[in-house]
Amino acid sequence: MTTIQVWSDLLCPFAYVGILRLRRARERLGLDVELEHHTFPLELFNGPHPRRGTDTEAVGLGQIEPEAQFRVWTEPDDRYPHTVLLAAEAVHAASAQGLRAGEELDLALRRAFWTRSRSISHRQVILDVAAELPDVDVEALAAALDTGRHRADVMADFAVSQTDAIAGSPTFRLPDGTTVTNPGIEVHWEGPWAAGFPVVDAHDPSVYDDLLRKA
Repeated sequence: MTTIQVWSDLLCPFAYVGILRLRRARERLGLDVELEHHTFPLELFNGPHPRRGTDTEAVGLGQIEPEAQFRVWTEPDDRYPHTVLLAAEAVHAASAQGLRAGEELDLALRRAFWTRSRSISHRQVILDVAAELPDVDVEALAAALDTGRHRADVMADFAVSQTDAIAGSPTFRLPDGTTVTNPGIEVHWEGPWAAGFPVVDAHDPSVYDDLLRKA
């Protein structure tokens, strides 16, 4: 079984786009490749996630990836998930059950946030999202969260993220050690970050075909 590491933050829209495109390419090519999720915790670099940042990025990237169904946050502001470290911990806990379980929970949490405005920082929301997935043992997931069993995994990933080994979210690491960050997208910002908006100058989903073949 071939494995590609995915280093990302759950509230990074570029990561969501990349994961969707990688999954589509994998299905189209019929390749037996697993995704191993790692945490690139943007909030530990930049502070709490600002709603203004994710809203503007959703508008910018929604134009190039309709399947993502990006939506601006529609729930009350006091429910916005300014931290997703517990959700990242949950992905590690699910991955310990099997990489498929980790991959499916990661994707489901992203969809819950970006499309349904669910506060994925909350324990019960995480467990409710997991309960919709046949590959995830929710009782085992709850036990792992309540003991903090995988918190050290998140922090270990953060330590790696602070080195030159991982350049940003998303970064894909192939079995031979090759790393590619945010492949196939060229973007610039109009106005200041979190007040302006990202403009995609070019994007090429076919880079994920090449990435999978190389893996």
